[in-house]
Amino acid sequence: MISVIIPVYNEEESIAHDIDSVRKAMDASGMTYELIVIDDASLDKSGEIAKAKGVKLITHPVNKGVGAARKTGILNAKYDIVATTDGDGTYPNHEMPGLARLIGEYDMVVGARTGPNVHVSLIRWLPKFLIRKLAEYLTRHKIPDLNSGLRVFKKETALKYFYLLPDSHSWESTITLSFLFNGHPVKFVPVDYYKRMGGKSSFTPFRDTYNYISLIVRTVMYFNPLRIFIPLIAASFVLSMLKFIFDIFAYRHLSQTGIVMMTFTFNTMMIGLLADLIVTLSRKTRT
Repeated sequence: MISVIIPVYNEEESIAHDIDSVRKAMDASGMTYELIVIDDASLDKSGEIAKAKGVKLITHPVNKGVGAARKTGILNAKYDIVATTDGDGTYPNHEMPGLARLIGEYDMVVGARTGPNVHVSLIRWLPKFLIRKLAEYLTRHKIPDLNSGLRVFKKETALKYFYLLPDSHSWESTITLSFLFNGHPVKFVPVDYYKRMGGKSSFTPFRDTYNYISLIVRTVMYFNPLRIFIPLIAASFVLSMLKFIFDIFAYRHLSQTGIVMMTFTFNTMMIGLLADLIVTLSRKTRT
């Protein structure tokens, strides 16, 4: 039994297609499901079209963001398994039942946009590629697609990390990292990714790239801060030692700059250890 959530903002040209494609796939699978459309204060007829299709429609009075729309859908889902997709015609919704069948063995199954038919503009691909590589380093997990909107997961598990999930496009990245950091099994399944059927994406390269990076760092700090602090401490220590060596050979004494750099290294190490201790104690308290 699955609750399917489609967030919508100004997608009147594609929302009917996505509703029909989800219904066709789910009806053919024989699974029991509900279809929830979250109209995030669209300025066009997206909500009217969804309502005419007979889905469960929830409307935000003001635009809150795609992450907020997904969270609204999860809170209103009546089934324990939740599937999400976008309303712009870009995702192969016929893959949804196949992803859902893997739940049980995995807590989350992500439709990774690595199939043979993937259309992503360079202006969006490059920053997301760099962010994904940063996330792989910080999590020590292979992540084919960090922020795919097509995914299926356990509602109960997602609710554990609700306080961390943002209202913006970074929602997908944050929930992926939350599951991976806490040892929940996550499966990435290659899928296609199509061109938008109409409308305009709300993704803005500079603002959303900044949000992605800041949220990745924040999430890593929450679950494993030493992954941030250790490289910083190592780099600071090496620079401090090089400065000490230079001072001894050049001036025959230690300079104030070298002492300040070593003090910075020591203080950073103490802050990192304290952050790690706080995270460890917090996890022990939650369990």
